[in-house]
Amino acid sequence: MELAHSLLLNEEEYNQLGEYQKAEFIFEWLQFLEKLLPVTSRTDIKENQKKLVEQLTSLLNNSPGPPTRRLVAKNLAVLYSTGDTFSVFQTIEKCNELIRSKDDSPSYLPTKLAAVVCLGYLYKKLGRILGNSFTDTVGNVLKAMKNAESQGRYEIMLSLQNMLKGLGAAAVPCHRDIYKAARSCLTDRSMAVRCAAAKCLLELQNEAVFMWSTDLDSVVTLCFKSFEGSNYDVHLAVSKLLGTVLARALTSKQTTVPTKHNSRRISLEEVMELLGTGFLRGSHGFLRASGDMLKGTSSVSRDVRVGVTQAYVVFASMLGGQWLERNFSAFLSHVLDLVSQSHPKAIQNQMDAIGCRCCVSFILRATVGGLLGEKAQIAAAKEICQAIWKLKKVVDASVSDSNLETRISTTDVTASQHVLVCALQELGSLIHGLGTTAAPLLQDSSSGVLDTVISVILHPSVPVRLMAAWCLRCIAIALPSYVSLLLNRCIERLNALKSSPEAVTGFSFAIAALLGAVKHCPLGIPHGKGKVIMTVAEDLLCSASQNSRLSVQRTQAGWLLIAALMTLGPAVVQYHLPRILLLWKCVFPSSPKDLETEKTRGDSFTWQVTLEGRAGALCAIRSFVSHCAGLLTDEVLQRLLPPLPSAVDLLTQLSSISKSYGNSLKTSSTVYRHKLYELLAVLPPKMCEGSFHAVLKELVVDLTIPDSQFDASTFLLPPLCHEDDLLLLGPLLQETDHRFIEEQLLLGNNIAGGSLEYDPYSIYEKLTKRDSVPKPLPPTLSVISAATALFGVIFCHIAETQRLQVLEQLLNSIKQTKGSRQQIVQLNVVSAFSTSLKHLANCKGSLGPEEVRRSALTLVLGALESNNPLLRCAAAECWARLAQVVSDSAFTAGLAQVSFDKLKSARDVVSRTGHSLALGCLYRYLGGIGSTQHLNACVGILYTLSQDSTSPDVQAWALHSLSLIVDLAGPLYHVHVEPTLSLVLMLLLTVPPTYTEVHQSLGRCLNALITTLGPELQGSSATVSALRTSCLLGCAVMQDNPDCLVQAQAIACLQQLHMFAPRHVNLSSLVSCLCVNLCSSYLLLRRAAVACLRQLVQREAAEVSEYAVALVKESREDFTPDINIREIGLEGALLGLLDKELDQRLCRDIKETLSHMLTSMAVEKLSFWLKLCKDVLSASADFNTVASIDTTQEEETAKVDDASILTSESDERFHPFSNPRWSTRVFAAECVCKIINQCENAGSAHFDITLAQERKQRDSRDDFLVLHLADLIRMAFMAATDHSDQLRLSGLQTLQIVVRKFAAVPEPEFPGHLILEQYQANVGAALRPAFAPETPPDVTAKACQVCSAWIASGVVSDLNDLRRVHQLLVSSLVKVQAGKEAQSQQYNESTSTMEILAVLKAWAEVYIVAIEKQKNQSDSHNHSLKTANSAEESYRDVTSSASSLLDLVQADLGTLSKLWLAALQDFALLILPSEYASQLPAEGGAFYTAETIENARPHYYNSWALILYATSLWLTSTGFIVADPDEGVTNLSRPVTPTTMCQDSSTRPSVKSPEDVNTDRFHLILGISVEFLCSPRSDAAMENFIACLHALQALFDVPWPRSKIGGDQELAVELLNVLHRLILTRESPDIQLAALEVVRLILFAAQEHVKEKRRSAEVDDGAAEKETLPEFGEGKDTGGLVPGKSLVFATLELCVCILVRQLPQLNPKLTCSPAVQSGKHLLLSEDGSRLVSAALLILSDVPAICSPEGSVSVLPTILYLIIGVLKETAVKEQDGQLPLPVAASLQALKGLLSSPMARAEKSRTAWTDLLRSALVTVLDCWDQADGLLRELDEVSLLTAITVFIMSTSPEVTTIECLQKRCIEKFKVTLESKDPVVQYKCYQLLHSIFQHPNKAVSYPYIHYLASSIVGKLQETEKSKPENAAEFQVVQEGIKVVTALTAAAEEEHRAHLVTCLLPILISFLLDENALGSATNTAKNLHEFALQNLMQIGPQYSSVFKKLMASSPTMKARLESAVKGNQESIKVKTAKLAKNPGKCSSIQLKTNFL
Repeated sequence: MELAHSLLLNEEEYNQLGEYQKAEFIFEWLQFLEKLLPVTSRTDIKENQKKLVEQLTSLLNNSPGPPTRRLVAKNLAVLYSTGDTFSVFQTIEKCNELIRSKDDSPSYLPTKLAAVVCLGYLYKKLGRILGNSFTDTVGNVLKAMKNAESQGRYEIMLSLQNMLKGLGAAAVPCHRDIYKAARSCLTDRSMAVRCAAAKCLLELQNEAVFMWSTDLDSVVTLCFKSFEGSNYDVHLAVSKLLGTVLARALTSKQTTVPTKHNSRRISLEEVMELLGTGFLRGSHGFLRASGDMLKGTSSVSRDVRVGVTQAYVVFASMLGGQWLERNFSAFLSHVLDLVSQSHPKAIQNQMDAIGCRCCVSFILRATVGGLLGEKAQIAAAKEICQAIWKLKKVVDASVSDSNLETRISTTDVTASQHVLVCALQELGSLIHGLGTTAAPLLQDSSSGVLDTVISVILHPSVPVRLMAAWCLRCIAIALPSYVSLLLNRCIERLNALKSSPEAVTGFSFAIAALLGAVKHCPLGIPHGKGKVIMTVAEDLLCSASQNSRLSVQRTQAGWLLIAALMTLGPAVVQYHLPRILLLWKCVFPSSPKDLETEKTRGDSFTWQVTLEGRAGALCAIRSFVSHCAGLLTDEVLQRLLPPLPSAVDLLTQLSSISKSYGNSLKTSSTVYRHKLYELLAVLPPKMCEGSFHAVLKELVVDLTIPDSQFDASTFLLPPLCHEDDLLLLGPLLQETDHRFIEEQLLLGNNIAGGSLEYDPYSIYEKLTKRDSVPKPLPPTLSVISAATALFGVIFCHIAETQRLQVLEQLLNSIKQTKGSRQQIVQLNVVSAFSTSLKHLANCKGSLGPEEVRRSALTLVLGALESNNPLLRCAAAECWARLAQVVSDSAFTAGLAQVSFDKLKSARDVVSRTGHSLALGCLYRYLGGIGSTQHLNACVGILYTLSQDSTSPDVQAWALHSLSLIVDLAGPLYHVHVEPTLSLVLMLLLTVPPTYTEVHQSLGRCLNALITTLGPELQGSSATVSALRTSCLLGCAVMQDNPDCLVQAQAIACLQQLHMFAPRHVNLSSLVSCLCVNLCSSYLLLRRAAVACLRQLVQREAAEVSEYAVALVKESREDFTPDINIREIGLEGALLGLLDKELDQRLCRDIKETLSHMLTSMAVEKLSFWLKLCKDVLSASADFNTVASIDTTQEEETAKVDDASILTSESDERFHPFSNPRWSTRVFAAECVCKIINQCENAGSAHFDITLAQERKQRDSRDDFLVLHLADLIRMAFMAATDHSDQLRLSGLQTLQIVVRKFAAVPEPEFPGHLILEQYQANVGAALRPAFAPETPPDVTAKACQVCSAWIASGVVSDLNDLRRVHQLLVSSLVKVQAGKEAQSQQYNESTSTMEILAVLKAWAEVYIVAIEKQKNQSDSHNHSLKTANSAEESYRDVTSSASSLLDLVQADLGTLSKLWLAALQDFALLILPSEYASQLPAEGGAFYTAETIENARPHYYNSWALILYATSLWLTSTGFIVADPDEGVTNLSRPVTPTTMCQDSSTRPSVKSPEDVNTDRFHLILGISVEFLCSPRSDAAMENFIACLHALQALFDVPWPRSKIGGDQELAVELLNVLHRLILTRESPDIQLAALEVVRLILFAAQEHVKEKRRSAEVDDGAAEKETLPEFGEGKDTGGLVPGKSLVFATLELCVCILVRQLPQLNPKLTCSPAVQSGKHLLLSEDGSRLVSAALLILSDVPAICSPEGSVSVLPTILYLIIGVLKETAVKEQDGQLPLPVAASLQALKGLLSSPMARAEKSRTAWTDLLRSALVTVLDCWDQADGLLRELDEVSLLTAITVFIMSTSPEVTTIECLQKRCIEKFKVTLESKDPVVQYKCYQLLHSIFQHPNKAVSYPYIHYLASSIVGKLQETEKSKPENAAEFQVVQEGIKVVTALTAAAEEEHRAHLVTCLLPILISFLLDENALGSATNTAKNLHEFALQNLMQIGPQYSSVFKKLMASSPTMKARLESAVKGNQESIKVKTAKLAKNPGKCSSIQLKTNFL
């Protein structure tokens, strides 16, 4: 194929190819040429033009296929437009000749068509350049059209459209001729021709003025005619034409019309009248009312009505939203008038009425919902309200009128009903869409929305009452604050108007609808409402029999309320269940005898009431089973059971009852049947097995002798077909934007679809995803669907013999019926059987013996050859399911053979389509039938069928089936991939474009082939690249197809290709294709485009975005997207689309696409993204919100300006987003949060203004979040103060994130201040409205979080400024204290729990931060006192801010502490396991009620941790010492509900002692913590663990709780085990460190306890002998530790866990394994080091809680671990710093060695032995590491040895062998070349030499002093050169000086004589001093200083030496003189700052 890539056609290659490859080669070349020509230079083109024109025109004669001819035409046009045009006329003439040709053979047709297409493109591109030649051409083409067949007419129409486009106004002479031709084509029998004609006329009306002036009427009539018998595509095309022409007529400026037309300006009324005529009278025209019409028999065909409906929408859309806003009342009254009584013919019967209502609703939804912004929608809602109010008055008047004309008035009443239904439905949908932004509309008393709707509930007509109830439900879902209010109102009216039948049904509908709304309102309704409604329902049922006029209504109403009540779920229903079950039992007769007596007694009216009541009861129980499955215990099921047999008995008697009472009972009995079937289908089958036989008989009758003659296929079968197969049946079954009205066309002529009045019980059900209003079908149809569903269940549960009888019976009944009736029976039976196969497959059941299979086969085979395509489709699925259920390979092969034989012999379309699909379906359910022969046979047959060009249907079905096989045969199919691909390509290139269904199947085949090839497509071999090129070629052909669904397939294929071989898909052309299709009028194409974008941006977001913008900049003429990519980029365009799009799935995909783009690009394009979000949020920021800022307080006024600045810069300039919906704004606010998140991951500069400004100056393209802080605050403010509650929540969330992330950013211009400080007024203003009384609790709860974040952030230090926000929290606290009585009765009680806990949590956070600040300050205060008091000022500031924060809380702390304790107590009860439920207080807790316990739990889980921490801090701050004097038991919780720790008030002691109160509190905190840490929920947040552990730390920080835990060893061990488990299961270092801190405190508590016991024992037994003292501490006198009971064991376990996890080498089991033996040292992470250090410090404390014997048993372990860590971590660091674990292990070692146990009598000897061994281990480290000596840190090991020498008793280290080895180590180290090592070594020796015990120090002095002195003497010759060496000398001199001081008299003189010469040699004379290095100067000063000290000390030796050496003396004197002055200065300095060594000493001072 690469050979095709050249400017001229490569003819040599071309001629060598076969027939089909030629076509592919040509197409590839033309495609390449199309891309090449625009970028080739003109000279190159001119050189090759002649040859190219020849090649292209010669292709016209080669009968090219449709895609090829289009490309030839395009290329010729481009060639002439860029090259020379002189030969163009020859080409045109040649085309005209081809068209004139008399050859009519089919083989010549493609050539003619190609010539037609070619002309179209030439004129389109070259237009007026072609001069007057067009008149002849047009004439010629029109002449050819007279005897063209449909393909010809189709292409001619499209060509004429192209010519008109190119010629513009120049074509006027031909307009009339074209118009005439197009008129005839607009009513063509071929749908494709109609579409093409509509497009042609649409182009024509741009210039042909007559179309929308003089000929307007005839154009309109013509369009109506065109709608007759049309399909979806024609509806779309013609309605676009009709709407556009009418809009044009209305808006045109009349000046363009020549005077001779003397036409007048047409008015809106007339235009509407024209459309209305079509809607009401169809295509019968205006005057020619046919005889039928006059007789009143004909009704408008549905096609016309649906088409006109779409035209209304196009008309309004063309005129735009603003026009609609201005003319809304006229538009509304016209549209509503369509269903009013002024046109009785349109709504003669119920079916017509439902159809018309549906159309009117669609018009209103699409215009009002789609074109208007939120403000305009509110205005529209008021307008609709007015319309309802006017109609209501008319009704009221006629009802109250008691004239003689009452008969007429009743028709009036029913007349207005349809108008009211439509108006109410639109009002409901409008408010539902507006959500909480509709609040102002409902608060506006002038519009009186609620009053209007409630008043209509009493309308005489049932549909109106139902729709009014539905409208209330929509209002309730949109504005949850109204649910309770509306319920109260309806209940009150229902009670007041009990005697009015309308009121009883109307208000019961309303209450049921509102109850259905509750599950959509997260805030719920008060629990007590359930009780009220239950009472009302019982009352209605009991009073039903009192008044026969109301019996039916009251019965229905009572059961409806009970059924609706069930939707509130088990929490509410369980309280009413006994009463409901009692009512259920009473409604049915208790024995068959009673039923007999009933039959003899009743009349038709009593039967009607009875059936109504029983149907209601069945419905209520069904509602119970589906909504309260949790309550279906065995006991309840037993109580549900008894009435069922009686219900089934009644079912069997129904027919006889109906016979006796005539038709009046027909509907009631049908409804009863329906409800019983529905209930039986959801009950567990085991329950009703006894009744199966009887029910099955009835079902068979229902299925085979249906009441209705309706063809129910369109609602019964689609659920039984596979959704992919439904694509075969055309767009009607697919999702489209017009699905709402198109559904009518599906349902056959005598049924228009569902409507609410058919089944009022559906008013409370949850919605299906698409319909806004439930649309139950008429009872006769719904019975059939219920019967098929129940048949499916029962058939699986009956005996196999019985199955055979049933199937035989069904087959006979199909045979016995005839004609259309037979099809209906067949359809019902197949649906029922298919459902049962579905059930059998799910429960893995078997079908039965051979006979059953045979009958089943016969049944399905009949349907597989039915005329109804939908039935064939369902039968194919059923055929495959049959094979699945039987699951026997022989049977399956038999089925396939039946199809093979049939396909080979049959010639009719029906059986060929049915059986070809059956073959594909077999593969679907059997996952590929294993044999290759079978596959080959299938593929062979389907290849043949798919080339049958005589029947497009057969081709489409065969190809679809082939696509299934390709998809499901898996790897077996690889052999067939190439032939299949070439078949698909061949068909794509030859099948005419009008056969869209074939192209769609081809698309599915191509998609399946690409999936089968999968990642192989990336390969580079010749075969793979050929396959890949073919796939791309196929996609290109499909992209050019005029059908939108085929284009969607092309996009899906390219998406697959991009996934498997991304490098080979041309991204820029794909992106341009996607951008163009984002605004397609086809839903499926938009979905495909967005789904593909979603995939592309996951990998290449930046490229996709750039291509989209580049594409718009090139802006070719054929690309004019409706979306504004140029201004706002692809991202903005998608946001705009999200705002307009109504399809849920599409919106979800758009959001995901934007999220991916944001994730990968937000940081690079920060300003762009923030501006997008800001534009969306501010486009509709309602500037009235500023009014809510409270300006009354004086100190506020100055600050308010900031807030108003934020809102008042109303941008007058153009907004890219006009009035976005609230959901879009919520998404924008979420995007802002994501952007902040992305920036956080991107780097710190985003949150550091100084750094950001620096980097911005360096590179102006850099952009940082902190520079946009003002925008972030502004966006958060706008969102947080909006009308929409969702948006307020998002705004507050954004504000919280901004505060948290930017809290610590300093303000560079004002040091000491933070950048957020300037926004405090805005934050206050954003929060204040959330605390207003009418705000929903969830918003207030969120605002509390923001308040606490703001106060805790420390941004504002000034108390007065903080007070504003603090005041909001105080006001909330007051509300909390008010208690339950003060709660609003608007929402569920659990919402007040949520609000109270949010307030308490917020206070807890503030209190925690205040305490932490205070702690940090006291630490820093102590620190600053130690250093100096220069920082006095700054310190004072800081303390003031912390103490002020604490002061703020302090005032309310008394109240808070009680509330916190109460909340914790509630929480403690709520987390009890379910078996303790009986112990919970009956009336609930402090903050929750017993009924709403389940809803309250999550809120407690959300806030307990911080409250626990705060309480713990509060208790420790009081030290547990004080208990309030009034702290009776009651005050532990709130006074409102005196519940305490599960005790009942009667059994409680009256007052507890403070000790008891404290113990309770201690156990409360400990209990909650342990419970949580033991079994945290999987979703528990990190913060909860940290807070919980911090609470425990705080608890054990004070003595009293420590004494409790210290004294209770079991408790302490338990707690340690819990912490151990936590450390094992949670990886987070923060959690582990916090846990270790708690362990340390527990150990400390145990130490205190042991000390205390020892002390008291000593005091008590002071007189006794020491020996008799009992042993305290673990291990008693045996030293044994019991695992599980021992605190020491638990501690060791936990520490070992931490250490081994960080340093696996410590595990003795592992040390042997080769993995660890390599001896490589692992460097610990910083967290790891901290954990190891913490664990070591805990270890060193363990012996303190042991008895002496116990200490001996744990000592080896502890020593092993400490030395192990030392050994593993003592590695030389680059900077010479000591690693943290080493420091910790030395510290721990020191702690351990100085333990009193080492000296205790009982353990001394054992300790000594063990410590010696430990010392040997340390010494051995050295020898083991000889090979690795370079990296082992000898200093650390020496330090360890020194620690041993210094801290243990002398007997440990003075054994000769040990001492020798130690001295040896020092000796070796002294020889080190590293100055740092030498320096440390001197330091350590210094301390050893000073050891008080001479036995210890002398050997070291003896062996090492001489070598130290020797090393120092060497420095006389080689002076130190740098600071490090200087330090070594300094330290050496110090050691010798110390030695001198310690030596005995006789040795002293000798040492001094060694020392003095060394010191003097360091002195410099005056001259040398000036030029000396720094080191030499320092040395000189140091020596001088030492000499000054030593001289006077040892004067005799000094004098003697000076005398003996004059040179020394001279040197000393000159130095002293020369430095007299400077010494004074220097010494002063030195005294102040004693050198750098101190800091290092601090770090390593372990001795």
